[in-house]
Amino acid sequence: MPELTSAIPDMRAIVGSHDIVFITLDTLRFDVAQALYAAGELPVLGRLLPPGGWERRHSPATFTYAAHQAFFAGFLPTPAAPGRHPRLFASAFAGSETTSPDTFAFEEADLPAALAARGYRTICIGGVGFFNKQTALGSVLPSLFQESHWSAGMGVASRHSTQKQVALAMQLLAENAQRTFLFLNVAALHAPNRAYLPGCRADCLDSHAAALRYVDGALAPLFAACAARAPTFAIVCSDHGSAYGEDGYRGHRIAHDSVWSVPYAHFFIEPDTAASKQPPQESPS
Repeated sequence: MPELTSAIPDMRAIVGSHDIVFITLDTLRFDVAQALYAAGELPVLGRLLPPGGWERRHSPATFTYAAHQAFFAGFLPTPAAPGRHPRLFASAFAGSETTSPDTFAFEEADLPAALAARGYRTICIGGVGFFNKQTALGSVLPSLFQESHWSAGMGVASRHSTQKQVALAMQLLAENAQRTFLFLNVAALHAPNRAYLPGCRADCLDSHAAALRYVDGALAPLFAACAARAPTFAIVCSDHGSAYGEDGYRGHRIAHDSVWSVPYAHFFIEPDTAASKQPPQESPS
């Protein structure tokens, strides 16, 4: 049997000693994310990403619901290179070939339940409709957590959704001294995103990029709060991309590289990188 192809942090040691923050930048394409990093247009995330920027990975699914079901079972986006790649988290099952000695393996069916069983407060702050708790389907993913939050102001139609999500996350972290698993589904990149590009009348790659610039700045206070609060391990990635006319396709839930290829990063949040001076924030209206 071939060996696993890359190393991961010792997640068995991280669980219990660190807060864990998992942010999905819903619908973010890899090419757009990496281009903004290379151009120096992600001043917040750019300081936290490894040298070279985002890692290109393949999503386990082409739309939000399916991707997050996989994520919470331990199947994060897979490195876009041949080989077997060790996973950070894994729900234990016989024959797993990507569970390494450093993987946090658990008997529970999903990661939120596993962390709750180990003393974590588990919090979901939703964004897109699969987290809105307004329907039976929109309640499935939030129900995995001890507490979940959503409002229209944090959804896809809100121009200031990420700022509102971050403000709530900071409030919840401040109220709680317990080790915490914070999950945040960022809706701003999802259609419609044309509001982030003045004068834009239809969603396009440029408005997608403009939405990411907004999200980058809006996340700054959250990273600073995490750094000031506790040792924190962060995962930031997309769940899937979106086509904007390539090969005649638009949107997602299709098997196209613009959808499968997603940006991924994990990193530790330290005071000297996350709590330094941040760009000024636009006040939500």
